Amino acid sequence: MPTRRPPAPLPSSRASRLTRLSHPSRPTVRGSATVAALVATALAAGLLAAPAAVSATAPGTVRIHDIQGDTRISPLAGQRVAGVPGVVTAVRAFGSARGFWVQDPRPDRDPATSEAIFVFTGTATPAVAVGDSVLVSGTVTEYYPGGAAAGLQSVTELTRAAWTVESSGNALPAAVPLRPSTVPDRYAPDAKGGSIEGLRLRPARYALDRYESLEGMRVSVRDAPVVGATNTHHELWVTAEPGHARTARGGSLYSSYKDPNSGRVKIGSLLPLDRHPFPAANVGDELTGTTAGPLDYDNFGGYTIAATEMGTRTDRHLVREKTRKQTSDELAVATYNVENLSPKTPQAKFDRLAGALVDQLAAPDIVALEEVQDDDGPTDSGRVGADRTLKQLTDAIAAAGGPRYQWRQIDPVDGQDGGQPGGNIRNAFLFNPERVSFTDIPGGDSTTPVKVVGRGGSTALSASPGRVAPADAAWRDSRKPLAGQFSFRGRTVFVVANHFNSKGGDQGVDSRFQPPARTSETQRLAQARAVNAFVKELLAADPRADAVVAGDLNDYQFAPALKALTAGGVLTDQVGRLPKKERYGYVYQGNSQVLDHMLTTRHLRRTDYDIVHINAEFADQASDHDPQVLRLRR
Repeated sequence: MPTRRPPAPLPSSRASRLTRLSHPSRPTVRGSATVAALVATALAAGLLAAPAAVSATAPGTVRIHDIQGDTRISPLAGQRVAGVPGVVTAVRAFGSARGFWVQDPRPDRDPATSEAIFVFTGTATPAVAVGDSVLVSGTVTEYYPGGAAAGLQSVTELTRAAWTVESSGNALPAAVPLRPSTVPDRYAPDAKGGSIEGLRLRPARYALDRYESLEGMRVSVRDAPVVGATNTHHELWVTAEPGHARTARGGSLYSSYKDPNSGRVKIGSLLPLDRHPFPAANVGDELTGTTAGPLDYDNFGGYTIAATEMGTRTDRHLVREKTRKQTSDELAVATYNVENLSPKTPQAKFDRLAGALVDQLAAPDIVALEEVQDDDGPTDSGRVGADRTLKQLTDAIAAAGGPRYQWRQIDPVDGQDGGQPGGNIRNAFLFNPERVSFTDIPGGDSTTPVKVVGRGGSTALSASPGRVAPADAAWRDSRKPLAGQFSFRGRTVFVVANHFNSKGGDQGVDSRFQPPARTSETQRLAQARAVNAFVKELLAADPRADAVVAGDLNDYQFAPALKALTAGGVLTDQVGRLPKKERYGYVYQGNSQVLDHMLTTRHLRRTDYDIVHINAEFADQASDHDPQVLRLRR
């Protein structure tokens, strides 16, 4: 999915949510063995200096800013501290990562040192209340959400803690406002791919340093624009920089690795949802008033305001778009990632997808589908056929008043194309036989590569449908491109449907390694080169060939894969022809970005391209991707 995500994205651009409770929480309960393992890992990696002895400090001699220090790693990591004073600012009383935040009302003068810390109590609900003045003792621990191997920031905590309540009803420290004047535009220091943990924080220069210097402290946003819609885990994203890189519809535009939009921050909630329902917000809405709470960090979106005070959602009435109907002499080609569609998917989703294809997309002549699963979905039965899935979708389209689409696809080898285990996702074509004909040429199967045959006006595919270089290592555990030959008003048009490999395994933009490693790019680069070579083969046979390369490429218009795909000028990425503020069709962790693309050969100059915003910006989605439509006229 994505940057998200496209999580890492999981950075399929979509973050993996394998373990979540009713509120955001950590997947495991940690004991002393885990604490020891974390410290040992950090010591082995050179992230911590080994203390001369792990011994308790004298009560009251250490304050929270001494624990936090002026880097990302506590100078006291692994040590016991005693009698650390502070005021309880928030309590997390649910999930497997319960505890409370405590903040020192007497800060030092160093802007690099946080004045707050999380006290971890596991599954036990702590016997404290907001406003309690406490003295806390515990072991200083660096906790890495998602595990140290995920490459994310650590959270400095106190574990195996004990405390005494000195008084109650105390005033809380004022929340630090997050706004353009307090959040730098520059995102992170450049460590040439190495760790930034040992660097002194420069909160006036880098946004990641600013957030880290506020770790655990009360922060706030006011009248915050929503840039990432509410998800099923009661989270949304806002921006603290309302004037920076906004899309035409109110999101935060991700248009360069150099600018991941530093004002983005996730909003969660510590409020009881039965009495304080989480706002169901779309991109462009606003959290009006003040949203405040301790600044937390997790592996599902990074820095997060764990709200103890929530602003009120102001509905900006975001409208789902509709594209225009193609004229009689225009061929309309669409691409749509239908997100793990199978007969086990609720019928309501089929109906929504169908209604969108008919109404919002104006019944395109050809649709390249991605993430079509086999007929028993994620059940790992060895079945690979998808006729039931595609019949259920085309029946729903007809019931919605659309054309009676036909389909073409090739069943993959079981378990060889990645995606949800057992689902056997693949690319497929829908086409309206009243407007366009599919040229069926036998010989295509899951392992036979399609070739270009003939010359000039007789150029054709060796098989239609056929798969592009399915044995190439570039497609290992990934969807193979599906090539099809169509005829429209006597004109041959070739369409290649794609779904490149996901961003799984990439380090997130908020990684402690900067710039983050994007290891998944290697495979997408190879995939792009394979498709580029196929298009070059087609153009070598007929320089005037009309071809469309479409689908979920899982990468940005500025990424190396797109440069490789368009190399030699053989393809034009249509997204580059849109106004900059409209170049997005996926939203990951508050970044509106491009993952899906439609590209054309040079002979196709008269085009009209539209990303139809009906999903990605909305809390209520039929898919996490927006579909796209390209109208072609000769």
